[in-house]
Amino acid sequence: MNGDQRGAQMLTFSDGSQLDPALILYIMMRRNYAEFHLAGGKLKEARVTMAQLETRLGVEFVKIHRSTLVSVRAIHDVTDTVNLNNGEKLNYVASKKTWLQSELRVRRKRLLQVLPEAGQTDFREHYRVFDTLPFAFTDIEMVFDEKNNAVDWIFRYGNPALAELEKLPLDTMIGASFGSLFPNMDAKWLRAYERSALYGETLEILDYSPEIDTYLKIISFPTFPGHCGCILFDVSRIRFGNTPSPADRAMLLYLTQMARS
Repeated sequence: MNGDQRGAQMLTFSDGSQLDPALILYIMMRRNYAEFHLAGGKLKEARVTMAQLETRLGVEFVKIHRSTLVSVRAIHDVTDTVNLNNGEKLNYVASKKTWLQSELRVRRKRLLQVLPEAGQTDFREHYRVFDTLPFAFTDIEMVFDEKNNAVDWIFRYGNPALAELEKLPLDTMIGASFGSLFPNMDAKWLRAYERSALYGETLEILDYSPEIDTYLKIISFPTFPGHCGCILFDVSRIRFGNTPSPADRAMLLYLTQMARS
């Protein structure tokens, strides 16, 4: 198996298959085989040792148990379990809790330190093409606590459609944090936006927003370092341009009815 200590290059196995480390959530050893649990619920097995994995994957993965390696980028936080961004919970050696929390802070800090600043970017000028578009769009800058966990975000740009959706004037929103505008902030949004801002993932979210009492479809994607862009739709206003699947129709009908009730 080939790779490098940054975990950035493809892993190549003895059977000739390859795997992008960015897709790995965690790895569990089963004797001489490793189970690679991947984003999207996929699973891959390969004959490789834990020592080889630790050497090849490097600092972007942390060992939480003698048989388990976890991607640092996949971890949301550590409580009595290691809680992943996708909702999975992994057991770890309880005596390592303090060490593990400290190690995550160090590794996340390294990641944040390599992000360049957005500088004096004129976000209004940069995104002016979005001003007249019929859907809500915003560029947000993530805010991190002393443990380097995302705790809030700041609106750096928003178009008029965003103001209509959020039911607030743009002058009030731009430069303000979400938490200061919506004290009932739901932390579930932070997990997705953090992944887009730090790890370059493009994600789709379909969920209820208690802040504005609306079901939303959101697409988040990386923009500037430490930022992400979000396109937002009120699901009650979505119409299909082609024939949707039965599951799509059922979900949209349910959410629309809930939004109107």
